[in-house]
Amino acid sequence: MRILGIDPGLRACGWGVVDSDGSRLRYVASGTCRPAGADLAERLLSLHGDLGAVVAAYGPDAAAVEQTFVNANGQGTLKLGQARGVAMLVPAQAGLAVGEYAPNAVKKSVVGVGHADKAQVQHMVRMQLPGCVPDSDDAADALAIALCHAFHLQSSGRLAAAMRA
Repeated sequence: MRILGIDPGLRACGWGVVDSDGSRLRYVASGTCRPAGADLAERLLSLHGDLGAVVAAYGPDAAAVEQTFVNANGQGTLKLGQARGVAMLVPAQAGLAVGEYAPNAVKKSVVGVGHADKAQVQHMVRMQLPGCVPDSDDAADALAIALCHAFHLQSSGRLAAAMRA
């Protein structure tokens, strides 16, 4: 199964693609979209086009997006929520199921600690996906989101098999 992970953002939106075959994971690609435009609508449209190109190029079977955390800047949180909406819309338009994960859940599944810092996340992503060199923290986070989704799908598959047995 090919999984697309997306770390939404209006200035930098990370994306990462991994292949999951049982417990085997393989790095496919990653990158950072940097939406262009003077106003919010133009940036959202640019992000939509960039992510659409990623979906078209890599043909994922599933997608996962990081949930928005609420911070002190309400205006910033609302804008990030709009970018997250685009990040969920693009794979949904391609007919993909979209998983959603809280930042702490992603860190816990990849690093083992829910409050890991960016350096720890990058290190563990590189350990679990040999050969990957994310071009930004956002791309590393997107790969971590894809890994989290792969782990979730793997464990839910085992649970479903155990329930059938």
